[in-house]
Amino acid sequence: MIDKQAIEDIKKIVKTGRVLTEESDRYSYSFDASFGTHLPDVVIQTQEVQELAELVRYANEYKIPVYPRGQSTSLSGGPLPVKGGMVFDLSVMDNILEVDDEDLVAIVSPGVLTSAIHAAAEKKGLMYPPDPSSSHVSTIGGNLAENSGGPRGLKYGVTKDYVIGLEVITPQGEIIKTGGRTVKNVTGYDLTKLIVGSEGTLGIITKAILRLIPKPPSSETVMAVFNSLVDSGRAISKVLSSGILPAKMELMDQASIVAVENYQPSNLPVDAEAIILIELDGHPAAVKEEAEQVAKVCREVGAREVIVPQTPQEKAEVWKARKLVSPAIVRIKPTKISEDATVPRSQIPEMCRRLQQIKEKYNIHLVVFGHAGDGNLHPNIIADKSDIEEMQRVEQAVAEIFQAAIELGGTLSGEHGIGTMKAPFMEMELGASGLDMMKRIKEAWDPNNIMNPGKIFAEPGQKLVLR
Repeated sequence: MIDKQAIEDIKKIVKTGRVLTEESDRYSYSFDASFGTHLPDVVIQTQEVQELAELVRYANEYKIPVYPRGQSTSLSGGPLPVKGGMVFDLSVMDNILEVDDEDLVAIVSPGVLTSAIHAAAEKKGLMYPPDPSSSHVSTIGGNLAENSGGPRGLKYGVTKDYVIGLEVITPQGEIIKTGGRTVKNVTGYDLTKLIVGSEGTLGIITKAILRLIPKPPSSETVMAVFNSLVDSGRAISKVLSSGILPAKMELMDQASIVAVENYQPSNLPVDAEAIILIELDGHPAAVKEEAEQVAKVCREVGAREVIVPQTPQEKAEVWKARKLVSPAIVRIKPTKISEDATVPRSQIPEMCRRLQQIKEKYNIHLVVFGHAGDGNLHPNIIADKSDIEEMQRVEQAVAEIFQAAIELGGTLSGEHGIGTMKAPFMEMELGASGLDMMKRIKEAWDPNNIMNPGKIFAEPGQKLVLR
């Protein structure tokens, strides 16, 4: 608990921004898109990096927890102030967005929306490839903290693959720069890659230099319809092993198809067990030929129907249906548990089979969709958190989903991060020694454990609780 004297000290440091102490204001910063409510002691809004650095120095001296936060779209509990302390609202730091089309970089402050970076790059014929589904509401700072991905991760990679430089406030309140504007940079340890994806536990990102690429001139879309979810998983593997690398390869199971049709009819085949949406980009002649090849492969594996939209409007309608899955499924029941267990591509069919078994075993409403081309499935469970018995079954199912992914050579998270929700399962994937090495890095950077404490590393006896 921060005392009155500390609040006064904080107000003296923040000369250009706002210090929020009213309980009603603080409650607005007590939750994210996951589970749990944790009230911070104070919320700070400022665009001044020097003020933030001075606040961190103060926090480090008095061992006050510091929680950086963007738009709070995190699905893993990333920004939750689980130990009170200060919340830094970095969404107000949206004042820098510069695109240099000669160096092919964008310089951004952490509060800039990811969609704004996409738009600024495209105005100059360029592309910033990472495209999380929340890009229209999520900040680049949050994307950097969680190493976000998105549908284009299959071909282009994730956030860390496009970050070449950072400005960071360390847990001691120092401002350091990592990397720079050059694509090649092998001077010393790669601190840029270490900080991206560290979920705010090693420092606060106040500026980033992002690598841009030329925007592909053309794209084609293919929709393949299957009577078997497992067959759709086989098709994904066959397409990728055929020598074609799509920009996107998205999966929707029957439950997600039906949910979308009930929410906003999109002419999807509700009797199908699965559909795969594929986008190919590049030279116009090449993508047309690849679309034909992809259609052929899908038919050979068992697709009952393959549709190739011909107009930009038809293509947009197909991809709109995929984006509607999340809002559509929450109409079924009010509580959505969004997971992102990821497996090697060769294990996609087996993971689909395991998910069906888990759904039946625990009698849960499980919807499967996601970025199937890179093995990043999104098993979403729809429930009602007021039903305690149901939520107990859901917790068991989630734990089994994680276990299945790891047994198949996969990982707990492909893009949502660990936060609070997956912390209890870290040792399952990394082993005791691997987890200990990460803890030692954290302790070396942040010996007073002020930077986003309570994330990634589980407290003794901590378990997954979704109630």
